[in-house]
Amino acid sequence: MSVIQGVTVVSTRAEAARAGISFGSALAIAISWSLHHSILWAIVHGFFSWFYVIYYAVTR
Repeated sequence: MSVIQGVTVVSTRAEAARAGISFGSALAIAISWSLHHSILWAIVHGFFSWFYVIYYAVTR
C-alpha cells in the first residue's frame, strides 16, 4: 500500500514540476514580448524561463 502511495506522490510532483517549467517559460515570453516586441528575444528569454522572470522582478 505505501509503495503505491509513494508512486502516486512522485507522479504528482513530476506533474507539478512540468507545469511550473512551462508556466515560467510562458511568463518570461510574455514579459519579453511586452518589453522588446521581438520574437527572437522572446525565444531566448523563454529558454531562460524563471531566471529571466526573477531578473525582471529584481531590476524593475
